[in-house]
Amino acid sequence: MSQISAKTVKELRDKTGVGMMDCKKALDETGGDMQKAMEYLRKKGAALAAKRAEREAREGVIVVKINNAADTGVILELNCETDFVARGEDFTGFAEVIAQTALESGIDSAERMMNVSLSDAYGSESVEDAIKTMTGKLGEKIELKRLECVKTEAGLVAGYVHPGSKLGAMVKVTGENTQESVVFAKDIAMQVAAASPIVVERSGVPSDYIDKEKEIYRQQALSQGKPEQFVDKIVTGRLEKYYQEVVLLEQSFIKDSNAKVQDVLKDFIKQHDMQMTIDGFIRYQLGE
Repeated sequence: MSQISAKTVKELRDKTGVGMMDCKKALDETGGDMQKAMEYLRKKGAALAAKRAEREAREGVIVVKINNAADTGVILELNCETDFVARGEDFTGFAEVIAQTALESGIDSAERMMNVSLSDAYGSESVEDAIKTMTGKLGEKIELKRLECVKTEAGLVAGYVHPGSKLGAMVKVTGENTQESVVFAKDIAMQVAAASPIVVERSGVPSDYIDKEKEIYRQQALSQGKPEQFVDKIVTGRLEKYYQEVVLLEQSFIKDSNAKVQDVLKDFIKQHDMQMTIDGFIRYQLGE
């Protein structure tokens, strides 16, 4: 067997990102054939992925991608095992490529994404195979936990990712797609990420949620010795506070705690003489 040159090992390292020793071994095992060595490393990644399948992958990143027209957006969560890997350029770059590919392909779920091919930089592999290759490269379980795509024909989509990439949100808005409305919608996405609402409007709160909260408040009031005739009024008051916590439009605006989101929305509509409604949102927090 011919001796493998350091230049060849480095070339394989540049192509795959795998460690020098593993590249040297792959070339030794394949007689110095570059393509066979790359396939060898991919198979090794698949083997490692199988071995680590039962391990927990609780670290990772949230990525949000919005297209230039601001009418389509993708949000995803890509997991790994350690924060050290999650902060590395290989992992974050991989997550960005998956999100961008999903955006360009209109993919709306993690399951559908697994069969989509990535760019030449990832060997044109499917996401499923590229995850196995990345597992071999980084030595940790990699998992595309969830992915969603939002589209609109009568408004815009905006997104926000909190520094650290552990928390992100997207909002869908009906109204004119202008520079001002995009900026405003991004503020709403930031609101969603920071304040964690569950619905846009009060009418959207599930009835079983309300019944559960009422019962909790009732039992709390009774256990505190409140007179029975005052309990209903106490429950109503506490339920109002609950709405202000979980209903987006009724939350205090993160940029002005003296104003409600619905008031800020009304002011924006009046100031810019346009109609706008917040139709929905998606919020991802790492590990939830």
